Amino acid sequence: MKKLLLFAIAMVMAFTVSAQEQQIIEIAEKTHDFGTIKEEDGRVTHVFTFKNVTEGPLTIKNVRASCGCTTPAWSREPIAPGAEAQITVTYNASGRPGAFHKSVTVTLSNGTEDFTQVLFIKGKVTPKQVAPVAEENVAVPTVQ
Repeated sequence: MKKLLLFAIAMVMAFTVSAQEQQIIEIAEKTHDFGTIKEEDGRVTHVFTFKNVTEGPLTIKNVRASCGCTTPAWSREPIAPGAEAQITVTYNASGRPGAFHKSVTVTLSNGTEDFTQVLFIKGKVTPKQVAPVAEENVAVPTVQ
């Protein structure tokens, strides 16, 4: 019975180790909080920087934002071992008052395997102030 229990524990531990992500990049910040921004300011941008910690070059195959209000930009050049790369993420706050939490999925490749890393941006957009219409400028029709 003890051997069966030890075998089961060993299998669970082996599965857990194999299921962990292989570290291919070092990234200090996976989530960026813009804080409170104004809707009239329009677009806000943040640059995520990461380092290739593998022994070979990496390429960014694709970067996909969770919605059309978020636009990623990145270099298509291979990232040498030990080199850094950047992904620029722009959020368009125009017409989007309220809290937001968006994801950007990055697909990297070492030539034989693909890896994914999810980055996040969040914040709160304060709505535009609508100027009140002055009463003296309103034409009131007269009834005869």
